[in-house]
Amino acid sequence: MTILSQQPLRIGIAGLGTVGGGVAKLLAQNAEIIEQRTGRKLTVTAVSAKDKSEMEALPLGGAKWVADALALSDDVDVVVELIGGSEGIARKLVEKSLSAGKNVVTANKALLATHGLGLAQMAETSGATLAFEAAVAGGIPIIKAMRESLAGNRFSKVLGILNGTCNYILTEMWERKCSFDEALKDAQKLGYAEANPGFDVDGVDTAHKTAILASLAFGCAPDLAQVQATGIRGITLKDMESAAANNSRIKLLGVATLKDGKIAQRVQPCLVPASSPLYHVQGVVNGVIVEGDAVGTVFFQGRGAGSLPTASAVVADLMDMARGVAYKPFILPAAQLQALPPVKASETKTPLPIRIEDL
Repeated sequence: MTILSQQPLRIGIAGLGTVGGGVAKLLAQNAEIIEQRTGRKLTVTAVSAKDKSEMEALPLGGAKWVADALALSDDVDVVVELIGGSEGIARKLVEKSLSAGKNVVTANKALLATHGLGLAQMAETSGATLAFEAAVAGGIPIIKAMRESLAGNRFSKVLGILNGTCNYILTEMWERKCSFDEALKDAQKLGYAEANPGFDVDGVDTAHKTAILASLAFGCAPDLAQVQATGIRGITLKDMESAAANNSRIKLLGVATLKDGKIAQRVQPCLVPASSPLYHVQGVVNGVIVEGDAVGTVFFQGRGAGSLPTASAVVADLMDMARGVAYKPFILPAAQLQALPPVKASETKTPLPIRIEDL
């Protein structure tokens, strides 16, 4: 029989947008089962957002409003940072919280890809835990799998469809036989793409996630500057017809490989054959393949974005913290994260789209 803790885990949420609202809803609707599985109540006690009115439609109980997000960490056990962006208030809040020894859960891939090493060092120095399952592939538990279930493997490659917006656009182009611009407009109408879609369609979002996966796989610090990124703006229906003639589909992949001690990280449209599980990943769904020396090839598929799928990943990290589970952010201690030599761009220059077998 589980003996419940006398004290609830006090949670502060910064950002009540799509994901923040989803976290509040999931913690409320599954409160009983979450408590049963952790032996402890998880309670949102403080929130901060751009507009206080965002609290009104959410099941936040007696959570207090904190006007200054930087003060959020003062009276909570865990800070959930869902503001986004590699700089500004998001970075300041995470750094302040970790320096004070407060655990942090974040979905901020830009922050981790840009400042991951420094944040890991802060967490280790203060004894805090930095968790970020939601930063890559939404509801797919790829980070936990690599950190835990697959930890006994030497990884040689990790690749996947990591951006639902791009995958939706490419799927629509082929199924509707329309242009990139037409599919993009449709994605914007449905809320899958921003008014300024460059972060997604130019491969920036996928590059952030690729840098994080490479760090977990190969024991190196996240290094966004090493990721060669090409987006999908140049893909035409003619390209897709050519791919189909070769029993393939075009997908935007984030790929990280380690060979002969050198690391290659790229984001690129690729020809994915029907024999690959990624061929069947359509619409806004994400898919990730991990190759390990013991396990072989493992495939993960699921919803890579959205309110509740991403909230599922955030809550999983919070439940770990409620149980007292602690771990290094990038598996290895920060001091052991290597500076691996990159494969030169001249060695990886290829026509677009490249076949997945050539990666």
